[in-house]
Amino acid sequence: MPAVELHYQAHAGGEPTLLLMHGLTANCRCFDVVAAHLTPTFGVIAPDLRGRGASPKPDEGYRMADHAADIVVLLDQLGIARTIIGGHSFGGLLSLYLAANHPERVAGVILIDAAISAASERTRELIRPALARLERSYPSFEAFLDLIRAAPYYDGWTWDPAVETYYQADVVTEADGSVHPRARPAHIAAAADGVIAEPWREHLAQVSCPVLMLHATGSYGPLGAPPIFTQEQADETRSLLNNCTYIHVPGNHQTMLYGAGAEALGAAISRWIFEM
Repeated sequence: MPAVELHYQAHAGGEPTLLLMHGLTANCRCFDVVAAHLTPTFGVIAPDLRGRGASPKPDEGYRMADHAADIVVLLDQLGIARTIIGGHSFGGLLSLYLAANHPERVAGVILIDAAISAASERTRELIRPALARLERSYPSFEAFLDLIRAAPYYDGWTWDPAVETYYQADVVTEADGSVHPRARPAHIAAAADGVIAEPWREHLAQVSCPVLMLHATGSYGPLGAPPIFTQEQADETRSLLNNCTYIHVPGNHQTMLYGAGAEALGAAISRWIFEM
């Protein structure tokens, strides 16, 4: 499939300029707080992947190879020959795919709560609630936020208003004030299928650059629920990488991108880059 021109959020800063990619159903604004902890020392480019946010939404082309081709074109457009790339969840796996298949463009990989165990049938079960949310319209943005606030992964978490910018970028607002998600369920399901189809152990064997693995072990759900990736699953991915630094950060798969989690991410990424 032909590459598409991606929308992106640019956070000005020094060199290198990092490229950070969001999760399966997310958008580029999920990195706003993390980027604030990285700039002005480093620049950050955060794209909306195809089918998400303000980027084009073709009916086909949601394999990992298609996403990777889009990113290579974006790097070309930005005049970035080689840099550190990273991502949260799906974006982390896409980073590994790029490092394995386009090594000349990747100086290092930042994995933010990503593991190859996501390439399983369990992923289809995990995204069912998200797909159901994408199929609906809501009478107002506040009604949409009420549903989001009730999500189990925010249980017991002090709501951070910075999250609302991310969710605002996730929807289209109609003239009557109603909203509906930008992403389409079929595209997200196709992207999940693309993850499951890949030979991840083979890809990881080809990753030669340094990798920073950032893992959140907080409950992904009500208090006491397991994290989205267990320690064993994180260790499995870590063991398959030739040069991997592992760091635990506070929060769960969602909340790690805000508050204390975002601060820890910024500090860990900065330290790792300076030590590379």
